[in-house]
Amino acid sequence: MPDIYDCTIVHSERLADFIYSITVSSPDIANAARAGQFVNIKCGDGSLLRRPVSICSIDDDELRFVFEVKGEGTRWLSCRAPGQSIDVFGPLGNGFNVPGGNIIVVGGGIGSPPMLFAAESSEGVVTAVLGFRDSRRIILKTEFESVCNQVIITTDDGSFGTYGTVAAPLQELLEGGGFDTVLACGPRVMLTAVAGICRQRGVPCQVSLEERMGCGVGACVVCACLTVMDGAEGVSRVCRDGPVFNAEEIRWQLGVRS
Repeated sequence: MPDIYDCTIVHSERLADFIYSITVSSPDIANAARAGQFVNIKCGDGSLLRRPVSICSIDDDELRFVFEVKGEGTRWLSCRAPGQSIDVFGPLGNGFNVPGGNIIVVGGGIGSPPMLFAAESSEGVVTAVLGFRDSRRIILKTEFESVCNQVIITTDDGSFGTYGTVAAPLQELLEGGGFDTVLACGPRVMLTAVAGICRQRGVPCQVSLEERMGCGVGACVVCACLTVMDGAEGVSRVCRDGPVFNAEEIRWQLGVRS
């Protein structure tokens, strides 16, 4: 069950423009968390709502969070230093069902951090396909290379790796056959493309949706998305019912609120 913990920061660093990493000590969350779950962090006394941040990785009793500064709350969080404490609620949500076998993890931008946790959690052979705007925005490359059999990086402007999006290399990999599952997290347009490619190739796909969240436990319904489950169309709450869904459960045509 999720709970609120006072977590001591043991490491913090800037990874790229507006992207930061914080590692905290929290045995309780570390022992309970699974890949794809997230936490809600209280960001200063002036912030009424907590900020949802995915879990990037776990090492014994320590958790790593990688996040992008988008407003005052995350800016406050980026200024925290080792030795200081932060108020963390978690772990929250439903994570990935990480299989063994031959899997592909796909991450887009700030959607890449939770895919590192997924790669670390698999007992199979993992290929990572990661997409970024440009070479200056690439994060966690070394970490993915340490746990994956192959790491393919794409950039929108071609300044590093493969020019373009994750769609082309993912299509090429699946056309080659032999992959059991695709796990993905990133912007809606990327997830729509990934889901479509997997559907065409008949490969199971799980997606982690990025949504604005309020409470983190399904009470405020800010993070609602349209889904189809057991043949019935309905509304699911990303924080409580997700953030991970089977790709075929999402109404991609109508989109997910952003």
